Amino acid sequence: MVVKVYGPACASPKRVLLCLVEKEIEFETVPVDIFAGENLTPDYLKLQPFGSLPVIQDGDYILFESRAIIRYYAEKYKSQGTNLLGKTIEDLGIVNQWLEVEAHNYQPPLYNLVNHIMFSPHFGIVRSEQVIEESEEKLGKVLDIYEDRLSKSKYLAGDFFSLADLSHIPFTNYLVGPVGKGYMIKDRKHVSAWWDDISSRPSWLKVLEICK
Repeated sequence: MVVKVYGPACASPKRVLLCLVEKEIEFETVPVDIFAGENLTPDYLKLQPFGSLPVIQDGDYILFESRAIIRYYAEKYKSQGTNLLGKTIEDLGIVNQWLEVEAHNYQPPLYNLVNHIMFSPHFGIVRSEQVIEESEEKLGKVLDIYEDRLSKSKYLAGDFFSLADLSHIPFTNYLVGPVGKGYMIKDRKHVSAWWDDISSRPSWLKVLEICK
């Protein structure tokens, strides 16, 4: 059965699409125009009561929150496509650890940078240079920790590409692209090598092509 992925061609749906491509799962995208308020219609709110994106529909099974979705498919199809969880329970623990770091330490300051630099004045966001400066400082401290970690292993969870790395790709692509702060990656030797590796994966190039 083909998985339906609801959402616009932006960061969170890309995280889900990237996982589905890595896991060789057939899917189709269902556009949801957030600027037109389509995410707040009664039909959509039946799928996602908070009006957020993305949502997947897999037959009768509905799931939202992008990290929950990628964990679900990585486990359900563990033996299909790329193994994104590691080989042992210890591997899985480290994968989940760095997924949490991405969600709670990396994503928030990067999200602020993306919103204030790219999406102001949309969604009622007023550009704040103070927020931009503070967010860059916070993100820099996180990336310093990543630099140390990646000096000891090729990927965040070890020597294998995992959900922990995958989850970073969509928003980091904004950082090195339209946000214009790619030096934060390039100035850190091991982070830069890691980014060059994960951002050149065929799966990511395919997602970029799909989302054009």
